[in-house]
Amino acid sequence: MVNKEKVNLEEMRHTAAHLLAAAVKDLYPEAKPTLGPPVEDGFYYDFDNLNLAQDDLLKLEKKMKRLVPNWTEFEHRELSEKEARVLFSGNEYKLELIRDITAKGEAITIYTSGGFTDLCRGGHVRNPSKELKHFALLSIAGAYWRGDEKNKMLTRIYGTAFADKKELEEFLQMREEAKKRDHRKLGKELDLFTFSPLVGSGLPLFTPRGTVIRRELENFVQSLQEPLGYQRVWIPHIAKSDLYKTSGHWDKFENDLFHVRGKGETKFVMKPMNCPHHSQLYASRPRSYRDLPLRFSEVTTCYRDEQPGELLGLSRVRGFTQDDAHVFCRPDQIEEEVKRVYQIIDRFYEVFDFEMSVRLSLRDPGVPEKYLGTDEVWEESQATLRKILTDRNVDFYQAEGEAAFYGPKIDFMLRDSLKRKWQLATVQLDFNMPNRFNLTYIDQDGSEKTPVKIHRAILGSIERFMSILLEHYAGALPLWLSPTQVSVLPISDEQAEHGRHIMNDLREVGIRAEIDDRGESIGKKIRDAQMMRVPVMLVVGKKEVESGTVAVRTRWGQDEGAKTLEEVREDLLEKTETKSN
Repeated sequence: MVNKEKVNLEEMRHTAAHLLAAAVKDLYPEAKPTLGPPVEDGFYYDFDNLNLAQDDLLKLEKKMKRLVPNWTEFEHRELSEKEARVLFSGNEYKLELIRDITAKGEAITIYTSGGFTDLCRGGHVRNPSKELKHFALLSIAGAYWRGDEKNKMLTRIYGTAFADKKELEEFLQMREEAKKRDHRKLGKELDLFTFSPLVGSGLPLFTPRGTVIRRELENFVQSLQEPLGYQRVWIPHIAKSDLYKTSGHWDKFENDLFHVRGKGETKFVMKPMNCPHHSQLYASRPRSYRDLPLRFSEVTTCYRDEQPGELLGLSRVRGFTQDDAHVFCRPDQIEEEVKRVYQIIDRFYEVFDFEMSVRLSLRDPGVPEKYLGTDEVWEESQATLRKILTDRNVDFYQAEGEAAFYGPKIDFMLRDSLKRKWQLATVQLDFNMPNRFNLTYIDQDGSEKTPVKIHRAILGSIERFMSILLEHYAGALPLWLSPTQVSVLPISDEQAEHGRHIMNDLREVGIRAEIDDRGESIGKKIRDAQMMRVPVMLVVGKKEVESGTVAVRTRWGQDEGAKTLEEVREDLLEKTETKSN
């Protein structure tokens, strides 16, 4: 079912992109407009021969507001290739688009409003002067023409538009809040990770504090999946290119792989995913129906040669770590295995305060050549996942074109405190790759059968998940995830030794405690602990030493009064065990 509100918003933002291009051409006549589509949170338009600073956006936005009253309608025309080439002569980008449109046998169409004409397929509001009133320009970035780093770098202007003023204001407020919560800024302030130009962009290095977070997330997933029969495996970080040619990944992702040069003629690559390796573990020995299901799990790093301009902190990296698992099973075991994955996902995400929705990701039937396998295989696998969700009474929505190239998926979509949507956990049903690797098992009747493969991830990328958590909680992670859970704060040097005893007592039972025994005032020590988002502070003065207590404070400034160390210890252990705050 088409979401009319979403379509209208896309049309509004597409219209705003046209209006932006008109404003740019009016103020900077030498600029060359290229492409300007709507995107999830707004729109952008790329220009050649345009140099702008962030401060110039206000001038452009004002020009758009002066132009829009004259945009009362869109005039649509269809042109011949010759007419289009004359109209856009001097703009090599539009001429390239015209050539591509002609090669596909599609009609060349232009749209005009307010005296500005652009090459376009359509999809605008009817009367911009009445419907397009609440928009803003957001930022400037560099972008390669058509996303290819071999092409020229263009100037990309981002903007957004909404149906009413309140929605726009709320979006802009959230955007400002997001800047404060930027995980790159928090990662530096909280000493969690860094990047080195000698190591390379997109390859994060995690400090001891950041590694605590990674380890706790990994351990939590492992504690949920081990009781359900998942077994840890280990695979190397490189493989022959033949592995990915067999799996089908090579044809799709060859340009995204890191190629490794060895001493011989064999071509190796850094592994971009783990499923082909796991297939070879399955293939290492004969399998019987009695052996299935086999559940292989692993926490390991994969590598993809992302475009330099697309790298973004931990959100988009070249080396990312997956909590990956693959289940090899019989067709009659699919439903039970998907339910097991569902159980892990439910238990993992219930400790976080995300809003969750479920998406059934299907292939795009209009381009079957993009996917492995036959129509019959896809219809069966999609119907299987749909039935599982229906039988569980899950409220889900469907999205064509979001499937993996080898099979449909159940994707778990999470909305964070800034109302942004993320796709994290996933369950993918794969009938195709086992066939490509000739994986078999001997069934009960002695016949040879092909197993089904279920791809599964709980966090997705640990790096990306950490970036989302940091921004969701503004750095104030839950107690069980905090690198330092307790900061012991002696008021003076006289209490420092007693404070160290408290710290060591807590460490002995597994609580991550530190002491701040600097010669600073207690007020500064408290403020510094709060800046580091330490959940609990234990203030120790002369009175506390004499009474055998500690004064408990939280990072939110709450004074919880005097408690015995035993009370504090038991409370912290219980909250850590139950993963509550």
